[in-house]
Amino acid sequence: MNYILYLHGFHSSPNSQKAVIFKQAINQKFDNLEVIAPQLSVFPSDAVKQIDDIMTSNLDKVVGIVGSSLGGYLATYLHNKFNKPIVVINPAVKPFELLHDYLGKQVQPITGEEYVLTESHMVELKSLYQVNIARPEHVWLLQQEKDEVLDYQQALDRYKDCKVTFELGGSHGFDQFERFPIKIVEFLFSHRGTN
Repeated sequence: MNYILYLHGFHSSPNSQKAVIFKQAINQKFDNLEVIAPQLSVFPSDAVKQIDDIMTSNLDKVVGIVGSSLGGYLATYLHNKFNKPIVVINPAVKPFELLHDYLGKQVQPITGEEYVLTESHMVELKSLYQVNIARPEHVWLLQQEKDEVLDYQQALDRYKDCKVTFELGGSHGFDQFERFPIKIVEFLFSHRGTN
């Protein structure tokens, strides 16, 4: 069995609309492929340990990684660390800046977990940032212009040397995402053998 790791965004879950669309498409089309989609911890260091552990224990079986929003940021970190192909969907480029607005008491809307987001968590997030993307030819950016949460231009700048699909309109949730799961799998597999 081969795996694709799917990483959801901030205050989201493995049952988000995109994650469900992706998992259903893979289950219907591929017998030898499974999506690993963990519920990521709200704390950056714990989330990183989760995904590092998944990658380390399944390294030969993970074909690639898909990340949405904050998950795209984490996917980029994993790409640089483990040299796996990734697809990032409306990714957060510098979440350690964006999430400053969320410092203080929070409730994870899906799990109901109450927690406090602190400046030290922003430091943890920032420590994952690397200026260079290890192998841009193994990275595909899916970006829609009308992302109401993130500045699309940041992503276009960050991933400019990668494969880029940029669409006018859309939303942060990435409208009509059902067009892409099979193409994503094909991209990940086509770059898997050159790791």
